[in-house]
Amino acid sequence: MSSEKKGRARSDRPPIELKKERDAFLQNFFRKGAQLTSEVLEENRRLRKKIAEIEADNARLRAHVASDDAIRELLKKIEGLETEKQELLSRFLEAEEASSRAVDQYAEIEGELANLANLYVASAQLHASLDLRTTVQRIKELLNQLVGARSFAIYLASDDQRSIEAVAAEAVPVSHRSFAPREDGVLAEVLATGVARIEKGELGDGSFENPLAVVPLTIEGKTFGLIVVFATLPHKTRFLPVDFELFHLLGGQAGKALISAKLFADAEKRMPDLSGLVEAGI
Repeated sequence: MSSEKKGRARSDRPPIELKKERDAFLQNFFRKGAQLTSEVLEENRRLRKKIAEIEADNARLRAHVASDDAIRELLKKIEGLETEKQELLSRFLEAEEASSRAVDQYAEIEGELANLANLYVASAQLHASLDLRTTVQRIKELLNQLVGARSFAIYLASDDQRSIEAVAAEAVPVSHRSFAPREDGVLAEVLATGVARIEKGELGDGSFENPLAVVPLTIEGKTFGLIVVFATLPHKTRFLPVDFELFHLLGGQAGKALISAKLFADAEKRMPDLSGLVEAGI
């Protein structure tokens, strides 16, 4: 690709605000969770106030004892109030435990919903355009922003399957932007088998020979390319379950998006004749 085309590719990259879209998706749910937490805390405050009132009553009763009969009567009342106090304390502790469980459940649901939002955003972005350059750029942004990839490449096989070239790469040396499919190594193995290789433990420094993740790009059971992550951002110390889901989504959906965009480009961005769909009864 010439320097003029590279410059134009950078200038044509569309801005994508993945966080804004995800936040809009989560806003209504978080408001309900906050309301539930507020109600539990309000019940805790009411119980604390009741306990304080009982303790004040106990203090006043002790201060006004004037006779043995009054003492016996007051002691009985104090005993009853102490029993009520213990019951209220027990209810208070149960409410605190319920509040703690609610907060934990809220945090868990919030995390699950955030993961679902990431998957939704990723899927929507992959199929939001039929422009080939835009599709490649969005795959790069998903790898960087959602997976936390710092050094990565998107490889596609040539028509004759004799060479594999990187159609997009980030922080990858020129010597690693192509390879022969018959060479030994993890990349050639995944290309041949169609089975992803993803590091499941702590993430260290990857390399071309030992990348952190190799995901096949497939369609109709055929592997025609790879997404390879060589290194991650500093905060990304391991791949989470949602990352494995994102890799699975990219392996299937990114391939379809790239092929659709390539076919659309080959057709000079003209919509195909849809009469065949009508004739087929679709």
